[in-house]
Amino acid sequence: MTIADAVRITAPTLLNRPLRLLIDGEWVEGRGQPLTLLNPSTGRQLITSASADESDVDRAVAAARNAFDNGPWSRMAPAERALLIYRLADALEDAKDELARLETLNCGKPLAVARDFEVTAAVSTLRYNAGWATKLNGETRDISLPGDWQAFTLRQALGVAGLIVPWNVPLAIAVSKLAPALAAGCTVVLKPAELTPLTAVRLGELIQEVGFPPGVVNIIQGLGHVAGQRLVDHPDVDKVSFTGSTAVGKRLLCSSAGNLKRLSLELGGKSPVVIYPDADLDKAIPGAAMSIFANTGQVCAAGSRLYVHSDVADEVIGGITRIAESMRIGPGLDPATQLGPIISEAQRDRVLQYIESGIEDGAEVTTGGAAVEGPGFFLQPTVLCNTAPKMRVVREEIFGPVLSVATFDDADSITDTVARANDTDYGLSSAIWTRDISRAMKFVRGIKAGNVRVNASGGMDPNMPFGGFKQSGWGHENGREGVEAFTELKSVAIKID
Repeated sequence: MTIADAVRITAPTLLNRPLRLLIDGEWVEGRGQPLTLLNPSTGRQLITSASADESDVDRAVAAARNAFDNGPWSRMAPAERALLIYRLADALEDAKDELARLETLNCGKPLAVARDFEVTAAVSTLRYNAGWATKLNGETRDISLPGDWQAFTLRQALGVAGLIVPWNVPLAIAVSKLAPALAAGCTVVLKPAELTPLTAVRLGELIQEVGFPPGVVNIIQGLGHVAGQRLVDHPDVDKVSFTGSTAVGKRLLCSSAGNLKRLSLELGGKSPVVIYPDADLDKAIPGAAMSIFANTGQVCAAGSRLYVHSDVADEVIGGITRIAESMRIGPGLDPATQLGPIISEAQRDRVLQYIESGIEDGAEVTTGGAAVEGPGFFLQPTVLCNTAPKMRVVREEIFGPVLSVATFDDADSITDTVARANDTDYGLSSAIWTRDISRAMKFVRGIKAGNVRVNASGGMDPNMPFGGFKQSGWGHENGREGVEAFTELKSVAIKID
């Protein structure tokens, strides 16, 4: 069976109907240039999608504003909001196989990963945040002003939230923004990445099926510099939550100044992984490998910089190299596939340019380093050794399956190693592998990263806040912090005569 045959057999019914915009509870045509969606496993067209222009964004924001100011959502009892979010979680779980196929066709990732990681994570995130709808409370405060006072705080929904989602983990990230916004009582305009809107459209259909009021969730496919920019510029949007590159995040920061809207930015990363000789290498080696090769390296928190002690460097590098060379590269619909394609030809070319720059700067290719011949946008997982701090492959986010490796030895204290790990503009994630708890805690306290793993890699729980230091972003998603980011805190003091 060819891949084209497999696509036809497993294609969800969503691909058999027009992809429109969801505005005020209705699926409408967009006024922008239609988007051509490709299957990165084949390079062939899947379908075209409607696209929003600025006037479509204005309509979506107006619908969200009306639903917040005049509709039932912000005045709905918290338990009712929670019940609808729970029902949406159930609907996603029931549609798990369909959503996974859509994600695999649109992104190229292995079907099992799309189903068992991404859709499962989306379901868990909805259920977790549904509980917060009934727990966003203020508190009483004792104050020392003259006289008799009753003082307390109120936590209230911000209003209209613009949610801008990247292409690497489209469904899970969309839901990680949508669920807390809804739990807080906000209405939203969701803009999926122009390359990967399929699961967002299906999510919109499920939102309608479970009974969310019109205008509470609006979904507008479109180009980032058109629809996304207008969403950030719009004076009636109270908050924007953006996940994407640091360069775009900086531009959005300037745009948000128009009405001083709240802004959450989850941006790039160049995350270090440190391995000491006392680590359990049977776990550390595959952990470090999958930290960079999972999702074909298209992960903002990927462990793309490896610092390994010289005593175990040969063993660790050899182990990671063998894992890279053994990984089955192929289309996500193939059950044997472990490594899918890069999202687009342009992104694959960008990754290849980084590899070439590393070689020119003196890095040694231990394995990989080349595109895979044939259809689709495939790239070999790559390990670059003998890298130096000033190389582009060490300093810049590549967003592909490329690991840069450097060694350290006994002359380096944990303070020295932490300093090397901190020598980056980013600070999203980090990991250390060691059995020495004192060393591990010194790393935890010294590393300038919002997320730290000890003897582990990856893994995100909806109850753990996720955010970055330095140029990896502002604010947090997940946990109580993620929900409160969609609220305003109001102080109230009542003079009692």
